Amino acid sequence: MSGKLNRLDAVKAEVICPLNQAELKAAMAALKDMGKSEPAVADLLTKESPLKDFVAAAFTLSPYLRDTAAVSPTLLATAIGEPLEPALEQLIDSARNSWRPKDGKAPSENEVMTTLRNARRGLSFLVALADLARIFSARDTTRWLSAFADASVAATIDHLLLAGHESGKLKLADPAEPSRGSGLIVLGMGKLGGRELNYSSDIDIVVFYDPEAGILNDPFDASEIYGRMMRRLIRILQERTADGYVFRTDLRLRPDPGSTPLAVSLDAALIYYEGRGQNWERAAFIKARPVAGDIAAGDNFLRLLIPFVFRKYLDYAAIADIHSIKRQIHVHKGHGAIAVKGHDVKLGRGGIREIEFFAQTQQLIAGGRMPPLRARETEAALAALAEANWIAPEIAGELTEAYWFLRDVEHRIQMVHDEQTHNLPETDAELKRIAFMLGFADAASFSARLEEVLRTVERRYARLFEQEAKLSGGDGNLVFTGQQDDPGTLETLASLGFERPADMSRVIRTWHYGRYRATQSVEARERLTELMPALLKAFGESKRADEALLRFDHFLKGLPAGIQLFSLIGNNPPLLALIVTIMSSAPRLADIVASKPHVFDGMLDPGLMAELPTRGYLSQRLTTFIGGARAYEELLDRLRIFAAEQRFLIGIRLLTGAISGVEAARAFTHLADLLIEAALKAVTAEITAAHGAYPGGRVAVMGMGKLGSFELTAGSDVDLILLYDYDGEAMESEGPKPIDSTRYFTRITQRLIAALSAPMAEGVIFEVDLRLRPSGNKGPVATRINAFGKYQREEAWTWEHMALTRARLVCGDESLVNEARDVIGEVLSAGRGVRKIAKDVAEMRALIEKEKPPRDIWDFKLIPGGLIDIEFIAQYLRLIAPASGVAIDTYGFSTAEALKTLGSKLMPPGDLDACLEALRLFTELSQVIRLCVDGPFDPKDAPAGLLERVCRAGDCPDIGTLEGEVKRLSKAVREVFGRTVIPGAVR
Repeated sequence: MSGKLNRLDAVKAEVICPLNQAELKAAMAALKDMGKSEPAVADLLTKESPLKDFVAAAFTLSPYLRDTAAVSPTLLATAIGEPLEPALEQLIDSARNSWRPKDGKAPSENEVMTTLRNARRGLSFLVALADLARIFSARDTTRWLSAFADASVAATIDHLLLAGHESGKLKLADPAEPSRGSGLIVLGMGKLGGRELNYSSDIDIVVFYDPEAGILNDPFDASEIYGRMMRRLIRILQERTADGYVFRTDLRLRPDPGSTPLAVSLDAALIYYEGRGQNWERAAFIKARPVAGDIAAGDNFLRLLIPFVFRKYLDYAAIADIHSIKRQIHVHKGHGAIAVKGHDVKLGRGGIREIEFFAQTQQLIAGGRMPPLRARETEAALAALAEANWIAPEIAGELTEAYWFLRDVEHRIQMVHDEQTHNLPETDAELKRIAFMLGFADAASFSARLEEVLRTVERRYARLFEQEAKLSGGDGNLVFTGQQDDPGTLETLASLGFERPADMSRVIRTWHYGRYRATQSVEARERLTELMPALLKAFGESKRADEALLRFDHFLKGLPAGIQLFSLIGNNPPLLALIVTIMSSAPRLADIVASKPHVFDGMLDPGLMAELPTRGYLSQRLTTFIGGARAYEELLDRLRIFAAEQRFLIGIRLLTGAISGVEAARAFTHLADLLIEAALKAVTAEITAAHGAYPGGRVAVMGMGKLGSFELTAGSDVDLILLYDYDGEAMESEGPKPIDSTRYFTRITQRLIAALSAPMAEGVIFEVDLRLRPSGNKGPVATRINAFGKYQREEAWTWEHMALTRARLVCGDESLVNEARDVIGEVLSAGRGVRKIAKDVAEMRALIEKEKPPRDIWDFKLIPGGLIDIEFIAQYLRLIAPASGVAIDTYGFSTAEALKTLGSKLMPPGDLDACLEALRLFTELSQVIRLCVDGPFDPKDAPAGLLERVCRAGDCPDIGTLEGEVKRLSKAVREVFGRTVIPGAVR
């Protein structure tokens, strides 16, 4: 890395002191043992020298170094007998070339892992000794460690690409240079990107890929192939074996890591950063550097990100965002004060992170207009800021000196046991160890110097950031600034109805500190302060004020901005009431708002409650929303966003009583129809682009269950059957990559399922269930129309015909939709034996009751006389209607509509009325409960607001009365089931 050759025997006398005489005696004994196998070590011990004293002292201070030398005495012989730089370069070359084939055969994964681990052990040992001897500075140490990390990651990527090529999954342009032109980009982030790795550092990387780079047999397989490859990369680098490990590897800096694969496509990444990238990600990308894979593609990708990272205008708004991260670190990790024992030199007050943030925030502010400020390394960034007169040269000098001193301290902490820790020891004896490793005579002089440095950094950082806004209280005593609770404020909170005023005060102080994006600006905090009395009063009036406030806190935490919301709430009391209703009544909705704050935007529409969510209303909005999508993945993201927003808004209408449960069910179903149709169009276009059109190809999607009968709830999955047909004489599709009919229509189905249910950055649209297709899970995922008709006529069981009574074509080719509808009509019009149908229906209900008993009376679906009984009655009537001389087509009917139509001909009026009354009640209650809570409903644990809403839905004064009504109606329905279905089975 430089032309200079350094040797360990140039160490100066007494550069470090041994920990104590006992440790020194043990170290000398260990050295004598090593000398038995290494003449160079034995020779070192024969005479006094600064090198001998240094090695012995180093082994007393670092058990890790002593143990490493004991396992590999050759390393010590190399350290004391050879120039350091050539030895280190050889180890780096060994790592970089670990993937290369030997004698025409590529090394196995385990062989690569062993080579990397042996090289890492050697390099760590030599670098630590050179650093402790002051032959290397902290700058040198970080550079060597970073160079080795680059080599290790690059070698691992080359190994994985070559393995993919040899297995036939990839087609490399040149197997001798696997990464060149591969389109696989590995960026080093943080300290790796800045070539500033610490001694026991983990490495942060993000991985992107270009699916059109030409190395994939099928670009559609990119996510799966590269995802599996990254899991292997983590194993190769991170797994601890008998040889140790290479680097702990973290890929969580990728876009939205909770819902994206380990490797992200370039298009998806650019869309994410362009539309949803956050300030902390901008700060992270300042240091980003291509370290492995296709370096040229990585450089190009970073050029494309420059407008995201460095904005053209002076970006002061970023400061509060970055600083709020730092303050959250302080809060969560307890780094609020400066001390020596136990102090975190990275994240604590006055620590390394504050210096990095100091530089990065200035770079974010001015880097758009001043390209010289875009340095990756912290020292270079500080120098550039001083050169540009953005900060004073003496500040840059102070912070640079402090930075490298703290990096020295950090390295010593980690060299003791090769542990990724940044905390100084808590005991005097261990603190003395660190002091000696740094060359101090005692712990006191080290502590004094460390405190001086930490104070300097804190002072510079504080002047830049820590200017707390003076937030005034509203009516009553509501003071939330400062570190301590105000006694008068606690009394006010208690009087408003909060049971844990101290905890609530702490939550509210968090808002005022600007730790959330929504409250980072002074303007947002001022609006929030003005709003606070009304907000707390409204929450206090809900029966469980603490729970409601905590849900609001969760919501606030996820908001991207707060000024608009706080202003609207302040001027719109109904909106405040709506928020309180959500937070106090509907935990599930509150969680949705918190995790996807964008769904809240629709609540700001003044016409929300006045306009019913009809199919036309939803269709118009969907067309507008997805109209600008440029790529397939962006379209899927937009569908997910639209689905979440509109489900939420339908739910809000239901929660507030603006629509009934039946209207909500129909709205949820219309929404599902439109989303499935849009997804099918997108998937068909993608398949056509890849494989061409299939001659005579037609596709239709059939909705079953609640989707077919317009009865979806907020949490429903969708039951689908995909039908297709094609020109029987065609053998394959007409595109550049033709495939046969089975693969063609199976791939459409699989892509549709993935489009609807695969987790992406914006979640899923629906969970999809295909079990109602012919032959269930044993059958093909897509069914040709003639096979569907034949199966339904000749092989289907009674329960499958029951399911068919709710079937409805959702979307697809019009002619195929009509054919499928004709099949349904024909099958359901066939005369059947009433006795067999009744027997099958009764047996199925008994089986369900045995295998899936209800949890309690609130399990409306499974309780005897519940929704299943009512649905079975309607389905039974539809199947026996032809044999009973009743010719009624109930295609597209809801259960209530089918029951009313068929029951008027085939049931006594009293029985029909009982079923319809129960269905209305169970539908209303199910819709509200599924909207408000995930999982079972238990009145004892339910929020008070939800109990009120449930009672209102059941038109009952209290939960006890409602429970009695549920029992009364379910008993009546069970009796009707017994009178309607059971007698038919014994006729």
